[in-house]
Amino acid sequence: MGESEFPDVTLTHFFADNAAYQLSCNPGDFDVILADNLFGDILSDQSAAVSGSLGMLPSACLSQLPQSGRSERPAIYEPVHGSAPDIAGAGIANPIGTILSVAMLLEYSAGESAGARKISTAVGTVLQAGFATPDLGGKHTTQQMTDEVIRQVRRI
Repeated sequence: MGESEFPDVTLTHFFADNAAYQLSCNPGDFDVILADNLFGDILSDQSAAVSGSLGMLPSACLSQLPQSGRSERPAIYEPVHGSAPDIAGAGIANPIGTILSVAMLLEYSAGESAGARKISTAVGTVLQAGFATPDLGGKHTTQQMTDEVIRQVRRI
């Protein structure tokens, strides 16, 4: 992977400890972080602090980026927060990371960029309208947040 494959991406190498420091001090300097599983997991959790909650972030483990909009290669899409069994069934989990993981699946594995953009736009609209689960200081339930994102996707 390099400049020929991704000419619009500036590649900067960091040791993991310095990457964590730079991510804390200058989060806006990062658009993409490429790391192995161990350090990627740590840095993705740290990135969640910048966004306000672990529940906000999607993640993808890709064997390679698709060359023509759709990948036949295996991939895993999941929210950064994992299964969160301590809040299972309580209706307080933030669904945004899961919803955005679906958008990533549409983008990278299904070749459905338009669908991915609709979901991402809907999430932004819902958040800007003030919908928030308890992890973000709000009072909306998992179901309410999900229903509002779906409503916005249908509207777009």
